[in-house]
Amino acid sequence: MKCYFLIFTSLFLANCSTPTDDSGTGDPDPPVTHSRPNILLVIADDMGKDATPNFTEGSVKPNMPVLESLMQTGVTFNNAWSYSVCTPTRGSILTGKHGIHTGLLAVGDEISTSETSLQKYIDNNTNNAYAHAVIGKWHVSASPSSPTDMGVGYYAGLLTGGVQSYTNWNFTENGSTSNSTEYTTTKFTDLAIDWVDAQTKPWFLWLAFNAPHTPFHLAPTNLHSQGDLPTDAASISANKLPYFMSAIEAMDSELGRFLATLSSEERANTLIIFIGDNGTPHAVAQAPYVSNRVKGTIYQGGVNMPFVAAGKGVDRIGQTEDALVHTVDLFTTIANAAGIASTAVHNSASFYALLSDVNAPKRDFVYTELGGDDAGYTIRNETYKLLVYDSGVLEFYNLATDAYENTNLIGTSLSTEASAAKAALEAEAENIRM
Repeated sequence: MKCYFLIFTSLFLANCSTPTDDSGTGDPDPPVTHSRPNILLVIADDMGKDATPNFTEGSVKPNMPVLESLMQTGVTFNNAWSYSVCTPTRGSILTGKHGIHTGLLAVGDEISTSETSLQKYIDNNTNNAYAHAVIGKWHVSASPSSPTDMGVGYYAGLLTGGVQSYTNWNFTENGSTSNSTEYTTTKFTDLAIDWVDAQTKPWFLWLAFNAPHTPFHLAPTNLHSQGDLPTDAASISANKLPYFMSAIEAMDSELGRFLATLSSEERANTLIIFIGDNGTPHAVAQAPYVSNRVKGTIYQGGVNMPFVAAGKGVDRIGQTEDALVHTVDLFTTIANAAGIASTAVHNSASFYALLSDVNAPKRDFVYTELGGDDAGYTIRNETYKLLVYDSGVLEFYNLATDAYENTNLIGTSLSTEASAAKAALEAEAENIRM
């Protein structure tokens, strides 16, 4: 299967430099150019740094030539935070607010349609300059009309957190739900290709794959390099990791297929942001994370996720960035890319300038929360991280010397620096939660 990826990558890279020609005349299609960039936000579901190429976490990595090409031509963030489960992460992007202010703290929480969505914010501040769509996993409300009620121009995909089967699932399109037997990753890609092809304005596409979220399965063989594995439940249960990797590789392949449909001009005018929505699930988590400190927790394995930006507006080529950023910051960052000047809205602080300037202003703190049985919050600065649970338990770590939170400093004699940092983190968290 490795030859498939080499061929696929060659086609993808070739398309990035050569306009397509569908006319039969031998002449390239006329370029479609706009003064504003297109914006593509790609969300992977349950894909932590340990399951992503070019991060030190994890020893088994998927074959992702398309994502790696974005890393090579853009900037990769090492200290990006999300929420530790799907719903609040998506809510933070959609509203620019932390869950404490929207009620989106846990899986199953539902967004109020009175919130101003990112899409509506762009409409209101650009005189409706953008076409916009959300394709794929929604998971901030069970209502089929919720996306369009919140101003999303076109919605098609999966309302819930997961599917019973990647080839037998409930498909919702602009308020109407039916059954689909198409492989979800391929279906979402087909929809994205068709939607973009129909646009005459600059576009903002939120493409939210449900891959590689459970159920663990073997993706279609032409989309991955994991080999001809058995597909019975016992075999999958005995060694879930290659099946998980096959779903990630299939997502990468289909993302490449989408990008390859763009003309070179359109591709050059597109900002691409790729993120994971939270950490890897415990069943497939890899060292240095331990199984009870990944998805669903506010430890690093739950909230520190892959984050890459490339394309239009990204002048830092092949660089890594240690700045603290959060998915909530995508609200203002995407708004900036769309030509809106505000760099701070609600809890969202834009990092758009960092895509081109290594010396651009950076956050001093980054914060996230967790609802449910282990409810609490966490906040960090460049060096220290504080975890505060509703139960009263506190944990405090020096991430500079203890990156994976092995030694809780609470109950020890703190240095003057550590004591000052803890006090500053507590004060900042109180301010955010007001």
